[in-house]
Amino acid sequence: MKTAWPKVLITDETLRDGLQIEREGVTVDEKLEILEMLVGAGIRRLVVGAFVNPRWSPQMGDTLRLVERLQPVPGVEFFALALNERGREDRRRHAPPLSLEPLPATHLHMCETFLLRNTNQTMEGQERIWRAPVEKARASGVTQAAVGLSAGWGSNWSGKFTQAARLDTLQRQVDAWNEAGIEVKRVDLADPMAWNTPLEVAGDLEAIKRRFPTIDVFHLHLHNARGMAMLSMYEALKLLEAGDTLVADTALGGIGGCPYCGNGQATGMIPTEDFVQLLQVLGVDAGVDLDRLVEASVRLSGILGRPLHSQVARNGPLPAAGRLYSPDVPVVYTFDEAQHFRLGSSVYEGNARPWVKPAAPTGT
Repeated sequence: MKTAWPKVLITDETLRDGLQIEREGVTVDEKLEILEMLVGAGIRRLVVGAFVNPRWSPQMGDTLRLVERLQPVPGVEFFALALNERGREDRRRHAPPLSLEPLPATHLHMCETFLLRNTNQTMEGQERIWRAPVEKARASGVTQAAVGLSAGWGSNWSGKFTQAARLDTLQRQVDAWNEAGIEVKRVDLADPMAWNTPLEVAGDLEAIKRRFPTIDVFHLHLHNARGMAMLSMYEALKLLEAGDTLVADTALGGIGGCPYCGNGQATGMIPTEDFVQLLQVLGVDAGVDLDRLVEASVRLSGILGRPLHSQVARNGPLPAAGRLYSPDVPVVYTFDEAQHFRLGSSVYEGNARPWVKPAAPTGT
């Protein structure tokens, strides 16, 4: 049994990747309510929105209003996505309360079709601009950086990519940073179309550690359209060592997905509450109150008006010694009745207990 796990940083993407795939209508007040519940549960890294064109991502159109109402919380980092210089300037102007990633980064898309759909950019255009962060970092005296891939494992339009292609694409970036005298410390692996598999993720991390020994921070943004994301993240936990850091992107209730990937809300991410349960089982202290996280998930489900994808929110955390189920619990059939772990006996009132023999009639 493995006893030394990597350091784990959970980055909750509920308000960004999660809500970007939902229909419009979630208000700033509701977003701030969910944010407060997540912070109250102990989540310390949160992506709260995106500075992007509201014409194409209307759900993110209120990010600036949300950020203007944010209050800094000691020990908590709030991030926002920005895809162009205008968005990055908005982000800089609001830091704090926003946090800025400490490392400059390069990032290359592997799929030309997705690059065009997601960023309105061509491969030729990407090739012209991807080195810009390197030159800027060199001029400012930065000493460490990050590299990354999008859709590295595969694409719904281009099919599967090989490990050799992934490593070669990372090598180009590492070489550019090293030529500028800058050490690469982090790798960002984004999987918007959910082509990750446990074996490939583990194999890639092992290959990256061997080929790029200065990298010790591994950031995984895995989607779950094929049900592989939690398995892949678990393989990452098993492979990485005590001196490594795993940055794991998750979303409350497992919501999430890119509107340009072809799977919509069915894409999903790893549910934050399910991942915290896994960490608890492994003995990794995430500093998160799982019961409060479940309440946040239930509230989000109410806001969105649909069931979410978290097994822990549906069934409850593994019951501790003082919270084991009563022997008096009757037969339980439905999702609503399964909520007795948080709502009590009223949800299954009147259900049968066939193992209880009826009392014998008394004589007269």
